[in-house]
Amino acid sequence: MSKDLILISHGQMAAGVKESCELIMGPQEHVHAVCLLPEEGPEDFEVKFNKEIEACNDDEILVFADLMGGTPANTISRLIMSGKKIHLIVGMNLAMVIEWVNSQMVGTEGAYVLAAKNGIVDVNNFLANMKK
Repeated sequence: MSKDLILISHGQMAAGVKESCELIMGPQEHVHAVCLLPEEGPEDFEVKFNKEIEACNDDEILVFADLMGGTPANTISRLIMSGKKIHLIVGMNLAMVIEWVNSQMVGTEGAYVLAAKNGIVDVNNFLANMKK
């Protein structure tokens, strides 16, 4: 089980998800954010990411990314293909990050993808079905 989580995204999404998680769950020193800014390219992002993983003490790094096929996920995919021990999951949302924090608190492996999927709800349909 990874003891550190790195959130990566286009723009400030990763930092915002971390901040929102901390609003709900309290400070999270083992959750890190690496954001690709408009003036940066893949090389800049990789340098920032590598600096962040230096602070992690894990054999395998767990990374949640915002979007499949985007520069952040593609950069990390290249690192994986070069042999780095990174577990990358794309489609990041707040529900999956909270699932990771909860799993760390209770010492279990989290169901991150399931939490992300279950966090997507069409509330209008949900409420309409409640009336039936």
